[in-house]
Amino acid sequence: MADRPIGYWLKLVDNLIEERFAAIIEEHGVTRRQWQLLSVISASASTPEQLDHAIAPFVEPDSGERASNHLAELIESGWVAFDGNEYKITDRGTLAFTRLTEVVDGLRNSLAQDLTDAEYRTTVTSLERMARNLGYTE
Repeated sequence: MADRPIGYWLKLVDNLIEERFAAIIEEHGVTRRQWQLLSVISASASTPEQLDHAIAPFVEPDSGERASNHLAELIESGWVAFDGNEYKITDRGTLAFTRLTEVVDGLRNSLAQDLTDAEYRTTVTSLERMARNLGYTE
């Protein structure tokens, strides 16, 4: 198995993260995109364009998927408010986001369970370098 190329392992790990994350986060009544948007909005109020940009790496190119497709339910739940210009997290949303963060942190910790901090940092740094070598820019 060690002879498999890096692409195999990247794809496999990415799929496993997606599956586990979706299962865990959906148990709490939100989707992965909603979680990502809550994360961005909890850091600061955001325009629709900023939110579209924030989720762009996670959606299929040319799919037409926009942040607004995922925000209606968060607004209905009272977790997010929209003033016509920016989306802002509410007190209720902050409380929910705090609880969800604990769940997500648990998943992230299980992902790196048998790695030292140095091994984890080396892995992330190496992947970032590979992405840049392939043309990635922020």
